[in-house]
Amino acid sequence: MSNFKPLKKMYSLRKLWAEKPFTLIIILAIFFRLLAVLFSKGYAMMDDHYLVIEQAQMWVDDYDDNKWLPAYGATTPSGHSLFYVGIHYLFFSFFEFIGICEPQFKMYLIRLFHAAFSLLIIIFGYKITLHISNKKSALQVALLLSIGWLFPFLSVRNLVEYACIPFFMWGLWYVLKSLSKEKNKTIMFLAGFICGLSISVRFQAILLIAGLVLALIIKKKWNPAIFFSTGTIVSFILFQGVTDYFIWKRPFAELSEYIKYNLNNRYTYFTGNWYNYILLILGLLLPPVSFFLFFGWLKTWKKHLLVFLPALLFLLFHIYFPNRQERFILPILPLIIITGVIGWNEFIATSNYWQKQKKLLFASWAFFWTLNVILLIPLSLTYTKRSYVEAMTYLKNQKITYIVIDDMNHNPSPMIPRFYLVNWKSYYYTSGIYPYYKLAQTKEYLIKHNIKLPNYFIFLEKENLFQRVDSMNMLFPELVCDTLIEPGFIDRVMHFLNKRNKNPYITIYHRDEK
Repeated sequence: MSNFKPLKKMYSLRKLWAEKPFTLIIILAIFFRLLAVLFSKGYAMMDDHYLVIEQAQMWVDDYDDNKWLPAYGATTPSGHSLFYVGIHYLFFSFFEFIGICEPQFKMYLIRLFHAAFSLLIIIFGYKITLHISNKKSALQVALLLSIGWLFPFLSVRNLVEYACIPFFMWGLWYVLKSLSKEKNKTIMFLAGFICGLSISVRFQAILLIAGLVLALIIKKKWNPAIFFSTGTIVSFILFQGVTDYFIWKRPFAELSEYIKYNLNNRYTYFTGNWYNYILLILGLLLPPVSFFLFFGWLKTWKKHLLVFLPALLFLLFHIYFPNRQERFILPILPLIIITGVIGWNEFIATSNYWQKQKKLLFASWAFFWTLNVILLIPLSLTYTKRSYVEAMTYLKNQKITYIVIDDMNHNPSPMIPRFYLVNWKSYYYTSGIYPYYKLAQTKEYLIKHNIKLPNYFIFLEKENLFQRVDSMNMLFPELVCDTLIEPGFIDRVMHFLNKRNKNPYITIYHRDEK
């Protein structure tokens, strides 16, 4: 009888898909997000760690060398919304109140919260599609949002570009739902209030809301537009204006500083070509289906303006603005998927060509899902920035005076995630612009002022390692090798594809003081 167990399971899955397909999709979404919670440790980019996790924990420890708040010596706003990092401050404060102090365990809980919160994207993506189209399209959208190769990984990251999406999708659903009712003022106000929270997470989300309001005006939905806008304004005043007034004695201080900073530094970061975002969308959604979805999205501009226009306005602004970092475009991916699926399905239903090319269409989707699964599984298990995190985790259990980071191969030396070190002590470093003779001057200063010398040394990458260790050993004799920490597989791949992705091998030495 045991030989028939796989067949019974297959039959059960088919029965569940036939009777409750959305339930099965949510189960798949939860499964892959739990994999990411358990195995996709670390952080993807600088911002999702240093501007969120590290900053929040500093405040819990009554410390802030970034000086974001006046209480820690800040004289001007940092230009960051305090809403999202403030939520993490509350989380970390609660964790420590109940005795949870281990950094890795804290991050399991943070990833679990984000994974659960991200399910709203799937739920409201399904509801929105079902409301404006049909069940077939709604199930396709839900499946793409649940197990699209990138989404489980993103769902557990602390990226404001992704964390703002559930709020906007939630509010958008209320807008679409309330337009079919006569008395919709309260719901419209609530929709605007919820969408306003997306701005508090990510300031650029105001473009999504502006696109939604503009679509309501074009459709001559004057009262809904007014009540929705009022709700958004009230939300933004409460979580930005009042907060900033309490901290800085003037409303919207962080927003004004954010705008000022980005205008002054619009050419400082990655710029690229104007069409890069379009290529990125086509790549992230995986060809050839990404071309189907992009075409379908463009095709729905008139029929589904309320979903189409926010994405269009957001995309056009980011194409226009010189600072074109890849993660900036993430908020509109679910909107493109929703209208892309609807538009494509409507197109092929009336297309003579595609009606005759059903085998080609099936092969295209088969290729898409094969490639998607190939990417989905390893990415959901990927431990990003592994070497940095594991190096700090290792050093957390050592008796450290100070740390020296040797990165003579590069300029400048990267930051280290001290959140995992549970130690906010300053660290010293060598780099292309801060060579060993300057570190020798630092050593003389420490000796003169009776400050303890560094006793742990982190060497980034293997290039010229022995020469660098010898140079360091001349300054700090009796260095002993402790361990070598390797980057994860995806980290190595990303570094191979783009040397700007610094995911190094890390060798740790300590100074034998006996």
